[in-house]
Amino acid sequence: MKFLQPKRIIFTLVVLIISAWMINGISLNGCALERVSSLSTCPSIQSDKDTVYFFPEKDQEKISDEVLNFLKDYHYKRQKIDDVLSDKVFTRYIEDLDWNRLYFLKSDIDDFQVLKYCLDDALKQGDLKPIFMIFNRYQGRVIERLQFIISLLEKEMDHFTYQTNEQLEIDRKDSPWPLNTAELDDLWRKRIKNEVINLRLSEKEPGKIKELLQKRYTSQLNRVKQRNSEDVFWTYMNSLTQIFDPHTQYFSPQLSENFDISMKLSLEGIGALLQGSNEYTKIVRLIPAGPAEKSGLLKPGDRIVGVGQDDDKEIVNVVGWRLDEVVELIRGPKKTVVRLEVIPVDSVDDNNTKLIKITRDTVKLEEQAAQKKIVTMQSRGISYKIGIVDIPTFYIDFTAYMEGREDYKSTTRDVKRLLKELVQEKVDGVIVDLRDNGGGALEEAKALTGLFIKEGPIVQVRKENGYTATLKDPDKEIDYEGPLVVMINRMSASASEIFAGAVQDYNRGIIIGTQSFGKGTVQSLENLKKGQLKITRGKFYRISGESTQNKGVVPDIIFPELYDKEKIGESALPESLPWDTIGQVRYQPLPEISSKLDQLRALHEKRSKDDPGFLYLSKGIERLKEAREKKFISLNETIRKKELEESERKRFELENMRREIQGETLLADISELENNEEDELTPVEENAEDKKFDPMMTEAEKILLDYISISSERIALRKGMDNYREH
Repeated sequence: MKFLQPKRIIFTLVVLIISAWMINGISLNGCALERVSSLSTCPSIQSDKDTVYFFPEKDQEKISDEVLNFLKDYHYKRQKIDDVLSDKVFTRYIEDLDWNRLYFLKSDIDDFQVLKYCLDDALKQGDLKPIFMIFNRYQGRVIERLQFIISLLEKEMDHFTYQTNEQLEIDRKDSPWPLNTAELDDLWRKRIKNEVINLRLSEKEPGKIKELLQKRYTSQLNRVKQRNSEDVFWTYMNSLTQIFDPHTQYFSPQLSENFDISMKLSLEGIGALLQGSNEYTKIVRLIPAGPAEKSGLLKPGDRIVGVGQDDDKEIVNVVGWRLDEVVELIRGPKKTVVRLEVIPVDSVDDNNTKLIKITRDTVKLEEQAAQKKIVTMQSRGISYKIGIVDIPTFYIDFTAYMEGREDYKSTTRDVKRLLKELVQEKVDGVIVDLRDNGGGALEEAKALTGLFIKEGPIVQVRKENGYTATLKDPDKEIDYEGPLVVMINRMSASASEIFAGAVQDYNRGIIIGTQSFGKGTVQSLENLKKGQLKITRGKFYRISGESTQNKGVVPDIIFPELYDKEKIGESALPESLPWDTIGQVRYQPLPEISSKLDQLRALHEKRSKDDPGFLYLSKGIERLKEAREKKFISLNETIRKKELEESERKRFELENMRREIQGETLLADISELENNEEDELTPVEENAEDKKFDPMMTEAEKILLDYISISSERIALRKGMDNYREH
């Protein structure tokens, strides 16, 4: 006779209790989840008669089982489906629903604890009732909050006082859960008061402020009521998949159509890779040569909270919308204008937004292609030519390649041609610019590296089954063997890191810039009965054996970091796979350049201390750091006004500093800065790239010149010593 294990007994009881909750309205700890037909009598969640709660569908249970099997059998991270995973999924699911602790009460979280170590068993049985129960509680709490806000705006906003010493905590993710409804009410009152102060400081009319906020939250309430069971399932599946790693994702049938959003939007949109992030839609990456990238108005990490069309002055609030719905609003015919309200990545206050305009357009492959230019520099009375090759992405025209066309476009073919032209122009050195290059075709990263080395291994790829393959450059031809500098930054990822890492391992060139993104994993896309699963099945390793995962590539000469590494990069993502090492492969590095690095660093550091461009960058970074360290926002309007004036003064000084460096006319006062900001609503001109302020590139050119000079001196010295020995 078989006996049930204690854990199995507990799980069975939990399922029975949850079933009773969902079917018969039995309460736990005094908080009932009633049937849809009797929601209006539920004592713990105030809802209206239009509220709909959700129940799992049979198809979803089958898809859940399918996803789980893929994760168990094929994910690179071998993770058991046990209590440890259950705890992680439970915690992640609660965070995904209420990341800033603005909806759930502590009593809700206490109620849910009974499920903490049972979700693994539920997954194995294809039982989705526990997670639907949690979501139903969440749905009720959100509706309760939105109804409270709408009522607050109507009845109390006119009585707000703005000279108190109240403060609002900016980030509540580690704060205690509110103990009761009164605490939540007070928290939301402060949040609404903060929004009102922001609008008052932007000189909105009081009557318009109430109207705007009422419209915003009424729209959000209507959107919440339109949720369906697929929204619940999608949220939970991604709470599960991203416990394995942040790049493993479940795409519902609707989102499967938008899987490659970057390419979809680049056809007729703004050219940006978007991602759902809690209640917001976040900019992950800008597509090279796309409208957003050309405009210079959006940055990775910016969050879109509103979308409007040029022919309609209304901005639709999209907080809480599904990603596919936001994408549909942003898309549109080319040459039309979309207006975006965004929270800048460097903003400390989620209510501090800016409005921008971007003209939709198509992105052609040739616009994303590598480009070159030559700059002439003087040193010790000698003129030098520096070739700069800008590579926005690692691309290949797969269709033309598969058709066997000899003229197909690819990164390697284009750069090979550019290098040939630079050699013919007799350049003294080359800079390869990989800043903001988010990667692309793996084969192109391998082939591109081969243009700069004689032959040998480029990168190792380790699969989930432990098998490691080494990708090599098979030919002995070198297209460029002169002095080389490679520029990277925090947004250089994947294929960019493979190329930069190989150049560094071979001592082929000097890597300068900031630590790269750290995306060193390989994904494949698997079709499900409904929807798709993007799953991590491998990791990249440098030929030295070091992973590029999480740590990325660390430059030989480090520049100031413009991006916040706590928010941008692989290491900032929860559950990112760790950095590690495997055995190195046999390869022949070039003669050491480390002996020159100390001298190059010293020259760079001496120069950057007084360099106007680097001083400008340092001041800007210092200003951002001050903003990031702020934990609370004052709800005293007088204090806020002074803070705003001080912030405007610093921006005014920074803008004039930049203008002085570039020889532009200085602004006379802050009002001109505001006028200048209004001009930002207009898309940037086509030739704006030629006027781009880029102190890092300027310094990179000087470092390459130092490298050329030091190398020439040593060659001359060696020749002199050889002549001396001969005589």
